[in-house]
Amino acid sequence: MSQGRLLSALSMLVLLLACGGGKGSSASGSGGTIPTYPPTDPLSGPAAGNSGGKVPVPAEGLAADVSRPDHVVGTGTPESCTAEAFIAAVALGGKITFNGGTKPFTITLGRPAKVFNDKPDLVIDGGGLVTLSGGGTTRILYMNTCDPNQVWTTSHCDNQEHPQLTVQNLTFIDGDASNESNAGEGGGGGAIFASGGRLKIINCRFFNNACAGLGPDVGGGAIRAFQQYQGLPVYVVHSTFGGADGYGNRGANGGALSSIGVSWSIYNSLFSHNRALGNGGNPAAPGTPGGGSGGAIYNDGNTMTLALYGSLLEQNQVNAFGSAIFFVSNNGTGRVHLEDSVFRKNIGGSWYARPGLSMDAGSKLEIVNSTLE
Repeated sequence: MSQGRLLSALSMLVLLLACGGGKGSSASGSGGTIPTYPPTDPLSGPAAGNSGGKVPVPAEGLAADVSRPDHVVGTGTPESCTAEAFIAAVALGGKITFNGGTKPFTITLGRPAKVFNDKPDLVIDGGGLVTLSGGGTTRILYMNTCDPNQVWTTSHCDNQEHPQLTVQNLTFIDGDASNESNAGEGGGGGAIFASGGRLKIINCRFFNNACAGLGPDVGGGAIRAFQQYQGLPVYVVHSTFGGADGYGNRGANGGALSSIGVSWSIYNSLFSHNRALGNGGNPAAPGTPGGGSGGAIYNDGNTMTLALYGSLLEQNQVNAFGSAIFFVSNNGTGRVHLEDSVFRKNIGGSWYARPGLSMDAGSKLEIVNSTLE
């Protein structure tokens, strides 16, 4: 979308300041609980989740029950939890857990683990002990309902309910999709690329994941998402993207998250030290490679909602727009909902509707008990 048109429309920004009202008016429905999660290894990086986030999580955003797994990777030692065993389990679908002992360990992949569309919905639970690494050379997880290599299962692969991918109680490090296609659905998502079905992330950490660093149409250093079933949101709950200097994720746009036409419901999560490395925006300004928007989150498309609850976004960085968040609804029907959340000390960029937030003038901005500075 033309940046010039967005800039000229900035003065028409609609701001709704909501007061009180509880969670009933929130983007993800009423009710919910504040769950507990397996602890993450403090020696391996920042903890999962925003420690100050206390917003109840709706039922749709709770962890899956894996007490009766379909597949267990490993036979009791870290060495038995091999990359090949993990990749094979992902290909079969179902609920996956790990038996690698009682101490944290890392599985380093040499190629992505790929979801097959004709297999059961996939849940991967690391119990707070498992780190999945791309070794700085490969994306970690790939799901695409429209990829014939992963089996077409419907005539409407762009809007199908299954498979659904849930990752919980895991750490993702050093995933790298820099060598994937720089445009369209092949690019982005250093740790996870998910197109179609549903995606959910619970109590996870994402450190030092990357995708291509230049270009207007690539992004998601950690996660890239498309085509979620019936426009239902991706849930991100009690998770950390970066969290400290030296742990951030990076890509041309959306240092942590990038999507087109996707809604997000983000609860009690931390985004910090992520970077959008491109320059020149989208479309790319003359003489530039393009990109550089959305230090933490890049959201583009039409009718979609970005909702953050109990989340902290700080010290994310851009070269173009939206040091914390870039949100553009091309037809002006989008919505950004910020509740019990904080933006602070995000760095760089221009064209701001509020500190850290670049968004189109037609979309609705709702701010409830949140600080943007």
